[in-house]
Formats: sequence, C-alpha cells, structure tokens
Amino acid sequence: MSATGMSPGPQHLQALQRANAVRLARAELKRRVAVAEITAAEVIEECPWEAESMTMSELLTSQHRWGHTRCRRLLQSVPLSENKTIGSMTERQRRALVLLLEEACTSAQPPRRREALSRALAGVV
Repeated sequence: MSATGMSPGPQHLQALQRANAVRLARAELKRRVAVAEITAAEVIEECPWEAESMTMSELLTSQHRWGHTRCRRLLQSVPLSENKTIGSMTERQRRALVLLLEEACTSAQPPRRREALSRALAGVV
C-alpha cells in the first residue's frame, strides 16, 4: 500500500478507490448530521476533507426537517448559491452562514425556551 492508503495500480482504479472512499466518508458525515451528532454549522466551520467538495444544498438538506425550499431561503439571505462547495467558501461567508444556522436552530425552539436562551446569553438569568 502507498502512503495515501491506496494500492498501486492503474490510475483509473486508484481514482475509483478514492471516489468510493470520499462517497463513503460523505455518507457517514451526512448520517451524523441527520441524527444531530454534529451540526451543519460545525461542518461549515471545521470543513473536514470529506466535506470540501460537498455542495451547500447537500449538507443543509441532510439535516432533519430541511428540504430544498428551506435551504434555498437560508442561502438567499447570505447570498450563496446552493451549488457552492463548502471548501470554496470565504471566511466571511462561513461566519455569516454559521450565524444564520445557529439562529435558525434557536428559532425552531418554543418561545419560552428562546426567551430563556436569550436571557442566558445576555447574562440576565
């Protein structure tokens, strides 16, 4: 095996192995996002290697109760294309999207929970 973890051989077979490894890693990442083991905001902030070539719509729609419409509305407010890859985002775009995602998650909570959360964040508890 070589240093990259792939066996030496014809280039097209190495490319197929690499593509399969990326698909499997990406599927695992999307499963983790779907069960809320990791948030989409964390994926955007950290940008792991398997997410670099993933589109924004792929990541956002892997979240529970997120469809294409909700994804499109969120991305229009930044503004970002649904086909923008996570790895090609600028730091400003990452920060803006992370803030919007965190806000979207807290706004999905019941009103009393939101009020308690905002007081806690303001230090008024």
